Amino acid sequence: MAAPGILLVDKPQGITSHDVVARARRALGTRKIGHAGTLDPMATGLLVLGVEGATRLLTFVVGLDKTYEATIRLGVATDTDDADGQIVATTDASSLDSAGIADHIAPLTGRISQVPSTYSAIKVDGRRAYDLARAGEDVQLKAREVTVSRFDVLAERRTTTDDGVAVVDLDVVVDCSSGTYIRSLARDLGAALGVGGHLTALRRTRIGPFEVAQAAAVDALADAPLLAPAEAAAAVLGRFDVTADEARDLRHGKRLTGAASRLAADPTAAIDPDGVLVGIVERRGADVKSAMNMPEEAAR
Repeated sequence: MAAPGILLVDKPQGITSHDVVARARRALGTRKIGHAGTLDPMATGLLVLGVEGATRLLTFVVGLDKTYEATIRLGVATDTDDADGQIVATTDASSLDSAGIADHIAPLTGRISQVPSTYSAIKVDGRRAYDLARAGEDVQLKAREVTVSRFDVLAERRTTTDDGVAVVDLDVVVDCSSGTYIRSLARDLGAALGVGGHLTALRRTRIGPFEVAQAAAVDALADAPLLAPAEAAAAVLGRFDVTADEARDLRHGKRLTGAASRLAADPTAAIDPDGVLVGIVERRGADVKSAMNMPEEAAR
């Protein structure tokens, strides 16, 4: 059986997140691997995988803030809002200036309402939106509240496509809440500027405390280091040190009476004197109670 832990992978372009999971299963010799947050085939960058018992931790990773580096092309709109789609409109973007672009980026920052891309993995009546769209069905997705805490332009390039359309390419960096669609930001920026827009490149560089610089390539997964469950959980949720007796009580479902004052975060990771993750605990009045226990054999 593979050791439990969190595996950080740098996904290359052209394969799905499920492909990465399949490769990890073969490399590590286990079926019990899951991931926290998909990346489109066009996208590259950080995927967080849980191995064996550490798959239990993925629920605490999914909702973490993320950082993306992307390239937005203004002047061309596609049906998927990215470069994998079919072009649906082109508009000369040569009249755009940097100040005007910045003025239209500003409303796309902070707490915003965003309609996900029609070609997204969101389920509608049990089916993926992209499957419905590819089948020619009308897909109407509801807007959702997301937070874009940074949307900065790193570089601006003006060029002409092979079809002779004057476009503006923006290299951007985005810090955002979980559930934010960078493709939708590209689409909405292009629409606001009146020229259309889509994503030509996307790379996820951070999920919560995890950075893509720590990640392994897909052809090196067999030898890639795993983050121990205790290390990963503490990085995500903070650390709550417990005694051996307290660890035993938590594993048996007992509360730690009066221990809530010791919690620096809620929920947080309970770690025993041997550095083993006991589980995830939370405040219950003045007490501390386990919200999720790790199997002892999977915690080391």
